Amino acid sequence: MNKNKLVIIGAGGHGRVVADIAYKMNKWQQIIFMDDDETIKSSMGIKVVGKTNDASMYIDDCDIFVAIGDNIKREKILCWLEREGASIPTLIHPKAIIGEEVEIGMGTVIMPGVIINCCTKIGKGCIINTGATIDHDNIIEDYVHISPGVHLAGAVSVGKSTWLGIGSIVINNIVIISHCKIGAGAVVVRNINKEGTYIGIPATRSEQC
Repeated sequence: MNKNKLVIIGAGGHGRVVADIAYKMNKWQQIIFMDDDETIKSSMGIKVVGKTNDASMYIDDCDIFVAIGDNIKREKILCWLEREGASIPTLIHPKAIIGEEVEIGMGTVIMPGVIINCCTKIGKGCIINTGATIDHDNIIEDYVHISPGVHLAGAVSVGKSTWLGIGSIVINNIVIISHCKIGAGAVVVRNINKEGTYIGIPATRSEQC
């Protein structure tokens, strides 16, 4: 059933960008926020109507989207909403370019200027941020955050809950395991098969991990 109201969980900066995309999709007649910070009463002119746990009251009448940048928190809330039977949309900015045979999971947001080439699979609860490019035959697993200006070459695999920092680059045919952090501007030229934070050119594991 098509629902004409959208609840966005998270009224911070990321939530405002998500709301802007939702407006531009022209799918919902009403958008409302929820946030656990009681001091936030509205954001971008949109009313904050309650906390995260209150979302269960809106499941029957609204689509619900989780706009929280932290991968772990986003996964926890999305899993709860799934168990509750919520309708969780995928948000794609009209200025994104999506190739043929691209799969995008529920609860994922694709921001303006993103290019995703053919035959790529993106999991649920992902953030594909402004101006990122993802070439052909990539596999992006659930709850990955790809920051603005990231470039992934062809046949790259990114594991669950990994975060790629702004402007990072991954050459073709690379595998990055789950729960990694790739630093801003890093260039990944070898497979990453150990959890940790990777920085520099070429990207190496930080000894501080």
